[in-house]
Amino acid sequence: MPRISKLTRRWLLLLATVGWACLVARSAEAQSYPGATDRFFVASDGVRLHYLEAGPSAASTLVLIPGWTMPAWIWGPQITAFSRHYHVVAFDPRGQGLSEVALTGYEPRRRGQDIADLLSVIRGRKVVLVGWSLGVLDTLAFIHAEGDGRIAGLVLVDNSVGEEPPPAPSRAIRPPAPPIEHADFMRQFVRSMFRKPQSPDYLNALTDATLRTPQYACTALLAYPVPRSYWRNAVYSTTRPLLYAVRPAFAAQAANLERHRPNTEIALFTGVGHALFVDDARRFNQIVGDFIARVSG
Repeated sequence: MPRISKLTRRWLLLLATVGWACLVARSAEAQSYPGATDRFFVASDGVRLHYLEAGPSAASTLVLIPGWTMPAWIWGPQITAFSRHYHVVAFDPRGQGLSEVALTGYEPRRRGQDIADLLSVIRGRKVVLVGWSLGVLDTLAFIHAEGDGRIAGLVLVDNSVGEEPPPAPSRAIRPPAPPIEHADFMRQFVRSMFRKPQSPDYLNALTDATLRTPQYACTALLAYPVPRSYWRNAVYSTTRPLLYAVRPAFAAQAANLERHRPNTEIALFTGVGHALFVDDARRFNQIVGDFIARVSG
């Protein structure tokens, strides 16, 4: 093998660095959302996290927490609609979107702390906190550890809250098994979230975003080693107004939650996929908009 001079190695290193910077810039441009500003902060364990911010800063604040491997910009219909009147923050949890891919922290306690760290950046406001899918569990982990002092209201979207009856095992996301490759599995998973047609460009961009979360983090996020009572205790520990927006698979949990927990509203969505806030954005935005107006005064 021919020897490479020290000067050549320096040039190669410089070119690699510039190339990487350009790649990161293109990635950031692709994953940001029009009309929103990219913000970064450092969490209490030193991990650099990202969120999108839009709307008038003095207005009531809406914080959006996405699901498993999803980027903040999947909340695009809500960022566009609600930023006309509200201060909107869409969060990229660690290992997702433009947030740092950390080696650790893919478990409830740390994910809840990341939300607490985010809210400490958004000082002086009580927020309406919206969690979808895994974001429901991250939100409840935050409530479990931190209480509801920063919360004006909660919107929990299409995941179990530990109420009875437990969800059917077939609803659980399972990591890919050979011969399915991780990228193929994520591509199938993304397409399965929708019942309404989505453009190939949108689905491809969303798939690319999910692939930024490494497999070890994907697996850890599916484990979440706590009993169902952990989530139920969290949701019953607060009396803040709660909107539970779900598909029929969670209708029985919704009925029990409404029956046993005061200050709870239910919204049942049919004919939509797991990403119901995209599939039926108009109805979702109307219901959540009415909820925000009530709880924020």
